[in-house]
Amino acid sequence: MTFYLVYFKNVRYVWVLFFFLIGCKKKEQIQNKLSTGVWRAELVIKEGVSLPFIFEIHHKNKWSFYNAQETIIVDEISIKNDSVQVQFPVYEGYIKARIKDSVLTGHFIKPSLDRIVPFRATLGKTKRFQSKKPEVQLSGNWETVFSDQCDTCRYVAKGTFKQVEGVVTGTFRTTTGDYRYLEGVVSGDSLKLSTFDGAHAFLFEAVVTDSTMQGTFYSGNHFEEPFYGKRNETFELADEDSLTYLKSGFNKFYFEFPDANGKIISLDDPKFKNKVVLIQILGSWCPNCLDETKYYSSYYRNNKNDNLAFVGLAFEYAKTPEKAFKSIHRLTEKIKVPYPILLAQYGTVDKKEAQKKVPMLNQVLSYPTSIFLDKQGVVRRIHTGFNGPATGEKYTLFKKDFESFLTKLLQEE
Repeated sequence: MTFYLVYFKNVRYVWVLFFFLIGCKKKEQIQNKLSTGVWRAELVIKEGVSLPFIFEIHHKNKWSFYNAQETIIVDEISIKNDSVQVQFPVYEGYIKARIKDSVLTGHFIKPSLDRIVPFRATLGKTKRFQSKKPEVQLSGNWETVFSDQCDTCRYVAKGTFKQVEGVVTGTFRTTTGDYRYLEGVVSGDSLKLSTFDGAHAFLFEAVVTDSTMQGTFYSGNHFEEPFYGKRNETFELADEDSLTYLKSGFNKFYFEFPDANGKIISLDDPKFKNKVVLIQILGSWCPNCLDETKYYSSYYRNNKNDNLAFVGLAFEYAKTPEKAFKSIHRLTEKIKVPYPILLAQYGTVDKKEAQKKVPMLNQVLSYPTSIFLDKQGVVRRIHTGFNGPATGEKYTLFKKDFESFLTKLLQEE
């Protein structure tokens, strides 16, 4: 009797082990379907309109997303059974998809904004857009107007593009920042450009001639607007240092906002006393702000000076202070920000609401905005927007002017 009981138990254990190994093998096979190589993805903007981008899987814990000269490395990837979740660096946005036969199907999700965009990717397709022979040459500068029919929505931009055969790269630069690295094609008389960075998904479609373009700009699946452009090699935007200023009756900039530990920080803090101070208005969700923060962090680390202090004021769309500080922490940790970032606002990034937090400014026109104070606390410059790396020469000129101006302020008594 004892022999049969022992034998039965052993057989049961063997079957349990067998099914466990089969399950592990099945899981391994499912995960192996997430093949390395180049994938072409699409976000479904609306019926008949999709936004393509290219990414590469090097191995299951390292993916690269490509936009013209930009490469975004993603290393927060989790795979469970037949599902994969891809968390983008800094931003809260992520892709969640199912794996089946070298195809990924799912959604791009931004939780705090309740935005969900259908997503699909296929292994082995390497062209962003399909195209035919171009009928026009787009290289050069373009004076562009967005939402021209809406007085309160209208804004101008400068498009700068380079076309090699049918492939186009470049960006639109506005008074509040640029649309970062755009990549696409001229196919016949049609222009198509896109970018996807884990925060924003932009698509531009237009009919073009050698001197005009007219089309639609899509931001994800929640916003679209018309735009019109004309070739103008001499066109320039308004001076970024003239758009935001102290309102009449104010002669100082001031703030009081909490840090991650709940401590209220203001310009009365000893760390700012008798120093040149750069105040950065930003959001952790904002690609232009990320570009600016990377540059500011690099400058601050490489130019140590006891008479210089930086501080960030974050305006977050996260719905609670805890979630907002979590987003700020992701930003500071990912790019090793060496200066404090305080929470100025959460739950909305509406610029009219933001202006209430800094009422001495005539407006909050852009995330980011930078305010330069001299050693006496006098506002010496307010710079609206940021010309990031995608703007090429403009970015180089910005850095040169920024460093020269800070050097001048530091040399003053």
